[in-house]
Amino acid sequence: MTWSNVKLILFREIRDQSRDRRTLFVIAILPMLLYPLLWMSFLQVAQFIEKKPSKVLVVGARDLGDLPPLAESRRPAGGEPGGPAGARSGYADSAPPLDLHFASDEPRGGEPTTWDPRAEARRAVEQGDYDAAIYFPPDFADRIDAFQQAVGERREPAELDEPGEEPVQDDAREAPPGVPRPEVFHSSATEKSQIAFVRVRIALDQWSQEIVRQKLIEVGLPTAAEKPFGVDTADVAEGTGRRGTAMWSKVLPVLLLLWAMTGAFYPAVDLCAGEKERGTLETLLCSPAERSEIVVGKLLTVMLFSMATAAWNLVMMGMSGGLLLAQLPQFGPPPATSAIWLAIVLVPVSAMFSALALALAAFARSTKEGQYYFLPLLLVTMPLVVLPMAPGVELNLGNSLIPVTGVVLLLRSMLEGSFWQVWPMVFPVAAVTLVCCALAIRWAVEQFNSEAVLFRGGERLDVGAWLRHLFQDRQPTPTVAAAVSCGIVILLVRFFVSLSMRQPQGFQDFAVIALVTQLAVIAAPTLLMTVMLTSSPRQTLLLRRPRGTALVGAAALAVVLYPTVDVLRAAVMRLYPISDEMQEGLARMLAGSPSLGYLLLVVAVVPAICEELAFRGFILSGFRHLGHRWRAIVYSALLFGLTHAILQQQIVAFVVGVVIGLVALQTGSIWPCILFHAIHNALGVVVAQVSERITPQLLDRWPALALLVSPSRDGILFRWPVVLASAVATLALLAWFKRLPHWRSAEEERYEAIRRASQDEE
Repeated sequence: MTWSNVKLILFREIRDQSRDRRTLFVIAILPMLLYPLLWMSFLQVAQFIEKKPSKVLVVGARDLGDLPPLAESRRPAGGEPGGPAGARSGYADSAPPLDLHFASDEPRGGEPTTWDPRAEARRAVEQGDYDAAIYFPPDFADRIDAFQQAVGERREPAELDEPGEEPVQDDAREAPPGVPRPEVFHSSATEKSQIAFVRVRIALDQWSQEIVRQKLIEVGLPTAAEKPFGVDTADVAEGTGRRGTAMWSKVLPVLLLLWAMTGAFYPAVDLCAGEKERGTLETLLCSPAERSEIVVGKLLTVMLFSMATAAWNLVMMGMSGGLLLAQLPQFGPPPATSAIWLAIVLVPVSAMFSALALALAAFARSTKEGQYYFLPLLLVTMPLVVLPMAPGVELNLGNSLIPVTGVVLLLRSMLEGSFWQVWPMVFPVAAVTLVCCALAIRWAVEQFNSEAVLFRGGERLDVGAWLRHLFQDRQPTPTVAAAVSCGIVILLVRFFVSLSMRQPQGFQDFAVIALVTQLAVIAAPTLLMTVMLTSSPRQTLLLRRPRGTALVGAAALAVVLYPTVDVLRAAVMRLYPISDEMQEGLARMLAGSPSLGYLLLVVAVVPAICEELAFRGFILSGFRHLGHRWRAIVYSALLFGLTHAILQQQIVAFVVGVVIGLVALQTGSIWPCILFHAIHNALGVVVAQVSERITPQLLDRWPALALLVSPSRDGILFRWPVVLASAVATLALLAWFKRLPHWRSAEEERYEAIRRASQDEE
């Protein structure tokens, strides 16, 4: 790579972008106007926000007796709006206001004598006349007095009835009468009613405390007995300059990533898709610069604009927001070290988003099409950015391995001043981010090396012609689009089916759900699309007769691979533990299985047939038209992993799917894959059942067995010599499979020829 060429391309692109007034306005001028206007708008809107009192009906107030008043003044139900304004709760004046309306204790004229006050309160809320209603049962005050009197008459536990007699325990005494409970009616269908419910609960709690204080005064006890101690608080962040950092630590990382992505996307679209429209891309490709040099020059340009956009927006956000929030006692300005951490993280984040934006922009035919690709990129990125904001999500080894999410969590911890507590997580977060950057840059280089991508002509979508081409001009194997469509259909149908079916309560329910999922959700769409979209189901589904050695090798590979996969499964469970509720649900699903044969049929045989026909048959055959065999294997394995129910299963299934995909390509047959899949799942079932019988006493009687496995809380664990032997044998068998002669698609042959030609030129 000639860096002088990269430098020339970089300066050329920066000069072109600097002449674009729209780019300069978005990067430099818009943030200066946006954030001050945004904060001004919030202040203006806040003037129109007021706490309106909740309209609450009180039924049964006559039974309150000598208790402290629930309200300072009472307005009868149905009173005029201009009546007395004293409808505030007497013990909730500091809380949000309540507009209390006291219902008459007698039925209104014309109503039957069987008038039910409780039903009246419920009906008033249902009809929307009131936001909430409080119903006091009959003799409410008398029952409170009876309860307090009964409690006062009870003796202390250590009190003796007679000298030498054992003390009478509390549970042996007669229980006092039950405490009366008022009933609050509200409606979860309206937000006003939910707010009123919260306000009523606060008011009733304060009223209850006032009743206790009054009773303490009546018996001559100090009111401090109600609350024996108070609590003094001290904010240790006051002296560190980090007051209110918790808010900034959540806002700044999110804004950093979103603005870095936004600042990279639009310059990338103009540098790639825009040059296609202007006709200047061909001139650049004809220059002495190599494709990789062109990509690096454009990438550095996009990175500069991405970093400038993110940095300037954060500066304006911090200046305007910091000045405003500093006026509030619970907030403060951003910490002084935040600029350092944000600048460090901004470089790799901008590189990753710039490479992704550059690859998508190179794939687009026009700037309009390129702008459409921003939404999918945003939809994929937003869950990863928002996940760290969920309660309870902390930075650990498992979360640090999630792209983007680990960056946000690490940056949040640094802004909170917890660097020395989380510094070990810097290495996995940096490694994952750099790997993502490398993959994104490689994808961008491949896009520029593909003539079919760079010079795609503009097409108008004719649905009729597309459907005729789809069904009439069928090929022996599906296209890449058909493979992607099949995977998406399976995922969507599985999602809706899983939501529509109730949770299994036993093995019979689990078996029904598993069989329906395999046959109707996975196998049926695959076979239907095979018949409709391909001309050779045998070639599409790899229904060739395999060699006997391939079957033996697949069976041996499934056996020797299992200990390694079991260790991987244990590691995944340690990184991403399953909750106790989920473990209990899984155990309940598999409880009561009738026989081992039936269990193997449901868990091993049927999934092996259905899933292999779908993912190593139809989907893998379609992805082979990409021309890159490993890419086809990884994409099919990714879809295979996503079809599993929980995250832990998805990770392990992806790894196993890569191995099965290699077996499928090297043998050219689906039957070794089905055999491998069935044996692998069957081993999991057998080991799970055998592990219940392996106890320390059994290992003492069989020392040879103790050399292979060890018991644990989750079953049995293979010892490290077994795992090491498993890994070595697995690598040997995979090397044997890789040497087998296999069929290549036309795209794979073309890709291999181009790769060999480029190596010869070097």
